[in-house]
Amino acid sequence: MGDSGHVVYGLHAAQAVLRRRAREVRGAAVLSGQSTGKLADLIAQLESLQVPIVRAGRDDLDRRARGGVHQGVVLDVPPPRELGINELEDLIAERGRDVRLLVLDQVEDPRNLGACMRTADAAGADAVVVPRAHSAKLGGAALKAATGAAETVPLVVVPNLARALRTLKDAGVWVVGTDEQAPKTLFETEIRPPVALVLGAEGKGLRRLTLDTCDEVVRIPMRGAVESLNVSVAAGVALFELMRQDLARR
Repeated sequence: MGDSGHVVYGLHAAQAVLRRRAREVRGAAVLSGQSTGKLADLIAQLESLQVPIVRAGRDDLDRRARGGVHQGVVLDVPPPRELGINELEDLIAERGRDVRLLVLDQVEDPRNLGACMRTADAAGADAVVVPRAHSAKLGGAALKAATGAAETVPLVVVPNLARALRTLKDAGVWVVGTDEQAPKTLFETEIRPPVALVLGAEGKGLRRLTLDTCDEVVRIPMRGAVESLNVSVAAGVALFELMRQDLARR
């Protein structure tokens, strides 16, 4: 396995790839020496799939993973396929009145993107939508943080976020943004599908054009000294409040 333009590292991320797209794995580098536990099971699975395996030292694996926490395994594999605006419209048409979307504005840290995808998967979101510019890419760090969720939750990359939000609105999706200055809190607002929850990066928040495009803007109430939440935490609060309201209506 030589140096690759795209790698997946970490046990959970590697296991998710093997579950979803094992035939796409081009090679693997694993920690030399005797392997036990989950790593041994993973190596046995790679061998059964006849994936070329290189035994490598820790320094070599660190280099292949670009310094990421690899847990003894690095896979050479294409990134998950990104969707575009046309496929997003198809998804909305398929899911109909039950569609739930997480939209991220200016989230440039790949670990935050991965954590948001993990949260989206846990809360039953249908997709995560990001702009092409000023957004983290779905590389090794994001995939490691997603712990497999990038294989189950589609990432939709759009050229213009405000235009994409208008497309969602035209399709009947209620677009709810978050801003710390909003007069109404998330918990005082009825939120129901079809809905897109729009969050910005910690400290930056939503851009003005993004805010102006939203149908409604709410804030997450804060009681402590900190002024903002990490975006993946905020995404969890918002998505699970949507789930809570869904359950309360049944």
